[in-house]
Amino acid sequence: MLLTVFLRHDQTQNLEQLQDRLDGADWWHGFPPEGCEVVSWVVAMGIGQIVTLRLPASKLNAVNVELERRAWGVFGTDFYPTYDFLPVRERLTRESDERRATA
Repeated sequence: MLLTVFLRHDQTQNLEQLQDRLDGADWWHGFPPEGCEVVSWVVAMGIGQIVTLRLPASKLNAVNVELERRAWGVFGTDFYPTYDFLPVRERLTRESDERRATA
């Protein structure tokens, strides 16, 4: 599965305070947990960081625990489980083309 996580910056703290807290929680080594692949990690100005992970569904609880352990107090979090629609879209396009060809 894919999981998109919005990490919203705590704007009551400055960058140095945020970095100190992240370092203290070993954020950069502990997230994401083992078995999760980072697909993308971008900064959206005014929002924070947006991370998309690829992971087996069985690792979802590990991601949640690591965010609770390492990110709380620095980021507010929003989660959006997703899946790769591209192969489905390609199949639906082929099927549409076949229907149109026989009509």
